[in-house]
Amino acid sequence: MADKVLTCKDCNAEFTFTESEQAFYKEKGFDNEPQRCPDCRRARKQQRNNNNRGGFGGNRSFGNKW
Repeated sequence: MADKVLTCKDCNAEFTFTESEQAFYKEKGFDNEPQRCPDCRRARKQQRNNNNRGGFGGNRSFGNKW
């Protein structure tokens, strides 16, 4: 298995999908290669985390009554 150069679907930057990352993906049972570069993956994760705050289900203590 050799390193692969992939193109990010968000920013079109090229990034390297290393042998060790490929082994990790295979070990976890992931079938698809990453589609986003590490920076875009981090930004997307942060955006998802920010969208989950507030509203129902966000950071509410389950022991409290309404």
